[in-house]
Amino acid sequence: MLIRAAGLVAGVLLDRALGDPRRWHPVAGFGRVAGLVERRVYSPTVAAGALYTAACAGLPVLTGMALERAVRRHPAARFLSTAALTWVVLGGRSLRREAAAMSESLAAGDLDAARARLPHLAGRDPSTLDSGELSRATIESVAENASDAVVGPLFWGAVAGLPGLAGYRAANTLDAMVGHRSPRYARFGTASARLDDLANLLPARRTALLTAAVAPVVGGRPAAALRTWWRDGDRHPSPNSGQCEAATAGALGVRLGGRNVYAGRVEERPVLGDGKPPAPHDIARSVRLCSAVEIGAVAAAAAALLLRRRR
Repeated sequence: MLIRAAGLVAGVLLDRALGDPRRWHPVAGFGRVAGLVERRVYSPTVAAGALYTAACAGLPVLTGMALERAVRRHPAARFLSTAALTWVVLGGRSLRREAAAMSESLAAGDLDAARARLPHLAGRDPSTLDSGELSRATIESVAENASDAVVGPLFWGAVAGLPGLAGYRAANTLDAMVGHRSPRYARFGTASARLDDLANLLPARRTALLTAAVAPVVGGRPAAALRTWWRDGDRHPSPNSGQCEAATAGALGVRLGGRNVYAGRVEERPVLGDGKPPAPHDIARSVRLCSAVEIGAVAAAAAALLLRRRR
């Protein structure tokens, strides 16, 4: 437990210092392999998608189990493998960097650059979005990915070690690849989407709780974040994203949700929060909030592991 806790902390420090590996990123490599498998097994059925999900998510879990078994008698190797895998599955620095770049483009009044950057953060159509809507899209993405890219990996790393880290990132990547609604993936992607929902059930709520706890770093009040989370968290069509976005809306004192366009498909999302519409300067506040959530998440994970060790 002590070595796992130290490895998680070291992985977070590596991500904050270095960000994602620029070349030979294992997650990108997994995505390429999963894409090749999809082309071989694709069929517009739920059964085919379930088989694909089981194979693609199962292999990283089994690999993590084998690695954990191989290093269990070697403390230094256990620490290094945990730190390295935590680093490559986290995405906190990259998320905050993209959001900060969006904030800079909007502050300079360069809507074209801001619209071109949005696909790095969200899948919605940016072509007609103004400064306020680009700000909203960015803040919603930061809120959601605070769970997906930060809290989720740390939670599962603490619970299940190397298999948890690898399996969680595999599930999250598969959902991003095939779990969205489209004619091709409406049935094939069902299993990947449900697996990701299940994997994020606890991390998303942990993220919302941490967001409320650290709300003062952006001038917010924990009580307001908790109240908004409790009232609005279940209004979102996603069982998890709404938890994070509602807590963020309450912490920042802004109003999220509204009309989103995805490749010609329009979704009317429920309103979360009762503050003002978000502005470009609120993006920087959401970045600070996300950074504080990451610190809280790794501290909570390490504390839980040390408590388990004492018991």
